Amino acid sequence: MKSKYYFISDIHFGFDSPSKEVEKEKLFVEFIDKIIPDCKTLFILGDLFDYWFEYRTVLQKGYFGVFTALKKLTSNGTGVYYFIGNHDFMHRDFFEKEIGVKLLKDEISINLENKKFFLAHGDDFVKNDLGYKILKKILRSKVNQFLYSLLHPDIGIWLARLSSKKSRGYTDKKDYGKVDGLFEFAKKKIKEGYDYVIFGHVHRLKDEKFEAGRYINLGSWLSEPHYGEFSNNEFKIKKVS
Repeated sequence: MKSKYYFISDIHFGFDSPSKEVEKEKLFVEFIDKIIPDCKTLFILGDLFDYWFEYRTVLQKGYFGVFTALKKLTSNGTGVYYFIGNHDFMHRDFFEKEIGVKLLKDEISINLENKKFFLAHGDDFVKNDLGYKILKKILRSKVNQFLYSLLHPDIGIWLARLSSKKSRGYTDKKDYGKVDGLFEFAKKKIKEGYDYVIFGHVHRLKDEKFEAGRYINLGSWLSEPHYGEFSNNEFKIKKVS
């Protein structure tokens, strides 16, 4: 019986060397195969890819194993929610029409086993990062995305890869200060009645208790891959192995 909810974030497919990408994809496929029997819903909290720009008729190569693993999951009756992150924001309809994955542009509130969850990638709630927020408005502009889509796919994807690597490096090295804003924001949501507030984005694994709730950050798969598992009113962070 499918009774568990799983959470992953910031895998960044496409960032590492070809050999490491093969290993990461193998780990992801093994993870999906492992959770298929009991996974009721999988939540991907953004940045599944290190860069993603989807043309109308062209699909970038290199992720066949990822696509087929997710398709296998949805074909087995599992719901998959994919929050669009700051690296993989340019989606069209491939994931929804061909794989059966629900794309989410914004945060959501959801009740699981009578517990209230607030889920998001987290990039909208960090502090001390005005530059990124300005850049996000530029990159998410429909006009700018249309103009970008006029580039030949080889050029467009090359530029997306280049800018995404710089963005990821910026995120990893960014000093948000003692307070990055996510835990502070989570505290507000917990005071509003949320039991769990779960983010990704900053690549820092966290599990912080506050009053009757918990703030979870899932870290990233670029160092030690972890995932969240919720069942029987218990949330656990586990290492992917």
